[in-house]
Amino acid sequence: MSRTEAPPLPEPLRVPVADSHTHLDMQDGTVEEGLARAAAVNVTTVIQVGCDVAGSRWAAETAAAHASVHAAVALHPNEAPRIVHGDPDGRSRQGAREAGGTAALHEALAEIDALAALDHVRGVGETGLDCFRTGPEGMAAQEESFRAHIEIAKRHGKALVIHDREAHADVLRVLADAGAPERTVFHCYSGDADMARICADAGYFMSFAGNVTFKNAQPLRDALAVAPTELVLVETDAPFLTPAPYRGRPNAPYLIPVTLRAMAEVKGLDEDALAAAIADNTARAFDY
Repeated sequence: MSRTEAPPLPEPLRVPVADSHTHLDMQDGTVEEGLARAAAVNVTTVIQVGCDVAGSRWAAETAAAHASVHAAVALHPNEAPRIVHGDPDGRSRQGAREAGGTAALHEALAEIDALAALDHVRGVGETGLDCFRTGPEGMAAQEESFRAHIEIAKRHGKALVIHDREAHADVLRVLADAGAPERTVFHCYSGDADMARICADAGYFMSFAGNVTFKNAQPLRDALAVAPTELVLVETDAPFLTPAPYRGRPNAPYLIPVTLRAMAEVKGLDEDALAAAIADNTARAFDY
């Protein structure tokens, strides 16, 4: 089977559900085709997430054009240091860039703030901290950007969508220090069961992606097992993190049923009951 071949459509869910985090702009085919495939398996809503100014504008425009799409807008944690310090190697989709300093970061954040005011934008994210791709020299820019996004989310009454990669303690520290928005979502939850208990006590939503199905992901399944059902979401993070048995092939919102069924098994819940809970949770988290 080709690694580039799209996986087949799974058996449809009986209860409609939402993909709480996807990147339609990075997937093959048109938005309309992606939404139609998702709807065919009863994934009837998607949250389209921006990672930079251009992607956030695209997310807002796409949400305005499609009733089943809601947008989240932000500078990804790895985008902030690239704006400040430059990106000579062109590691992001924008290619090589000169250093813009904090003035350029503030300009980009002002754009995100303006987009966050739009009604069809339901979230501010993905923002947070990433110690995997950004070295120590970029962490100050990341944290400044993260704190600014927290304020933007609170100012506009929008959900905060968190990207936390190898930065659990620091993300929790900044949230506690700055004061988390009323609705906070840990996208692609990557902590352990102990952290899930901390998130649950704080009322943070935990969104699980296809990696919960991976063989080596027992700590994630342990976290899901203790996460309160009323705080659990499901996502693809497509085109990334395709669930087993399709790992390594392109992901898309229509594969949500594969992940949701694996999650229902971990939670010891009936598939329909978990789908209904997740549908309700996602609507509460993003206030739609």
